[in-house]
Amino acid sequence: MTDIRLSISLHRFCYPDGTTALADIQLDVARGEFTGILGANGSGKTTLLKVMDGLIRDYSGKVLLDDVDILKLKPREIYRKVGLVFQNPDDQLFAHTVFEDVAFGPRNMGFQEEEVRQRVEIALLQVEMAEAAGKNIHNLSYGQKKRVCIAGLLAMGHEILLLDEPTAGLDPVGELRMMELLAALNRDHGVTIIMATHSVDLVPLFLHRLHVLDHGRVVLSGTPEEVFTTPEGLAAVRLRLPHLAELFHLARCEDKLPFSGLPLTIGHARRELLDTFTCPEQRELR
Repeated sequence: MTDIRLSISLHRFCYPDGTTALADIQLDVARGEFTGILGANGSGKTTLLKVMDGLIRDYSGKVLLDDVDILKLKPREIYRKVGLVFQNPDDQLFAHTVFEDVAFGPRNMGFQEEEVRQRVEIALLQVEMAEAAGKNIHNLSYGQKKRVCIAGLLAMGHEILLLDEPTAGLDPVGELRMMELLAALNRDHGVTIIMATHSVDLVPLFLHRLHVLDHGRVVLSGTPEEVFTTPEGLAAVRLRLPHLAELFHLARCEDKLPFSGLPLTIGHARRELLDTFTCPEQRELR
């Protein structure tokens, strides 16, 4: 087994009406990677996640999960490793309480009740929802429901999480907390995370690698620094630069300020400003 958890070499997938949804996709996701599938609405992000999860199988090409063709695996073998969190948590939650919902997966996998309880408790701790175990699902906030969905997959032992627009429907604080949660799962627990999103402002803070999708094709791959280079290239695929990078781009192009790069984080922007506007003597004192 290599360090590649998922390897996708997909030639084509068409909808029943003949419309091509995905084509010519080549991408790998390494063990422990936090990867983003970035694209505008309708670019094929959700469809690609469903292919990775084995929900869509009538494509031409090959998807390897830990070096094994996913089409040769039984659903139970896939779901022991990979889990998909839908964009709307109400499409995924069905039990009366948080505990019962998170416990459903482990019970369905045949674990004894004591292990089910332990798995649920650990999963709820990981998503910071331990205090809500006995709560009614309908009394949770939208963001809390998303966390419960993630806990349900963690309790089943999933090592790879696929998330469809995990920050959609959240306020700015909720968006940041969700991304911090995912980053902690990735960093502290080794969970490989692949998230589909069209939100560009939080991506540079957390993700290791991006694959930009446009009309069902991967048109650009790389680190956030490599992807967010010019507004023109992103505009062509119906995306934009992060606000901070856009500010520096305008200052460089329209105000002729001598910035050398396009910062993606506050820290990078601060260093760029200091390097540009402090004199050599001040730089030596820093």
